Amino acid sequence: VVRRAKLRRLADWNERRRQAAGRYHELFAGLDDITPPQTAPGNVNVWHLYVVQVPDRDHVLETLQESGIQVGIHYPVPVHLQPAFRRYGYGPGDFPVAEAAAARIISLPLYPQITPDQQQVVADALLSAVRASAP
Repeated sequence: VVRRAKLRRLADWNERRRQAAGRYHELFAGLDDITPPQTAPGNVNVWHLYVVQVPDRDHVLETLQESGIQVGIHYPVPVHLQPAFRRYGYGPGDFPVAEAAAARIISLPLYPQITPDQQQVVADALLSAVRASAP
């Protein structure tokens, strides 16, 4: 019953997530130290997560969490280093781009009810944390 009720709202929630992702894209446009996610041409993203890449990820993550921003790290270990894939013989250094990305990713708050004002707070805090961690 609960799932059916949620299923009726899914299209609306996905559209709201798309709008929220678009706002984040605008907020991070032109910033060198924050790399927003991209959607391949011809694809439509439902934005289950909004994952950016930042330098000094651990410091930025800690700073944001201390500020009360609900950020996290999803998929901190690249697929080729997951225990389930050991049998394939891959190890550290075999996929350096994936490993570098895994060390830089932060998932920002994104849900259908997030407001533009809340996103502005997240963006300002993120930018501040990134700039504070710069050498």
